[in-house]
Amino acid sequence: MDEATRTAARRSHALSTRTIVIWSVTLGVIAVVAAALLWLLLGTGRPEDALRLDALRTAAGIVIGAGGAAALLLAARRQRYVELDLEQKDHDATERRVTELYGKAADQLGDEKAPVRLAGIYGLERLAQDHPEHRRTIVNLLCAYLRMPYRPPEEGTDDDEARQEREVRAAVQTVLFTHLQPADPANFWPDTDLNLSDATLERFTLRRCRVRSAVFRRTVFHKDAGFFHTEFTQRSDFRDAVFLGIAEFRNASFAPEGRNFQYTTFEGKVTFGERGGDSGRGDDTTGVALTEARLNLKNAVARADTTKRTWPSGWTDEPHPDRPGWVRLVQTQQSPK
Repeated sequence: MDEATRTAARRSHALSTRTIVIWSVTLGVIAVVAAALLWLLLGTGRPEDALRLDALRTAAGIVIGAGGAAALLLAARRQRYVELDLEQKDHDATERRVTELYGKAADQLGDEKAPVRLAGIYGLERLAQDHPEHRRTIVNLLCAYLRMPYRPPEEGTDDDEARQEREVRAAVQTVLFTHLQPADPANFWPDTDLNLSDATLERFTLRRCRVRSAVFRRTVFHKDAGFFHTEFTQRSDFRDAVFLGIAEFRNASFAPEGRNFQYTTFEGKVTFGERGGDSGRGDDTTGVALTEARLNLKNAVARADTTKRTWPSGWTDEPHPDRPGWVRLVQTQQSPK
């Protein structure tokens, strides 16, 4: 027996063969000695000896019954260990299967062909839906895919590869959007964190979604970006983000901490609050939620020719002194703490 086997044997809680043999021999010797003593002491044929033998038979029956109960207990113990072993083997088999499926889907996500990448995306979605303990890893992988370098194709282009990549990225965004809807409990993935810093996103939307944290630092939003009724329960970071189209934040809810819009650029229409003015000055904040008033838009800028700019309470815009045709965000009063 090598050292590893001896170490495993010392750590095992199962009865060893040596222990079983020792106890069997010991019980056999006790039985033989007891039988010999009974023969010598009670084998004379006297009446009182018969009574004693009856009492001994009763005691023996009790002992035998206790032995049977002990045997049942050992059998139950053995059955329990068998069931636990089967459960562990089933768990290990499931984990191996999940690992294989994850690896296969991840490989598909890196394939050159768009249909194969789409298959990988939907494979990961199903895996995350069926195995909640792996959702964070899968969401991180999907976000990493969106963070990969990407240049949106120009309208009317004949670049089929670029158009196919657009469809693949749209599928990833749809998966995230679908499973961040608290109105659909069966498909909702709670406590999800999104890291989409430095990503290039087209028509990105989290309308009526709930996320724990979302980081969009230096993210470029092409076309429209919808955060209507989005709920950020812990953190939202849009520092240095660029909105090339409409930025919709009406009725969005921001947590008291991590609500950063510093140095954000708005090139299209932008709306915060429940409703906003149409004057274009951005000073109509009627209906703006208190959580929005705590937003930090310091050094954020917007195009001056935008027809609609509605800012949170406590913020307005003024002509930018160094960038003609642009306005910058300034505080009109101290934002609530």
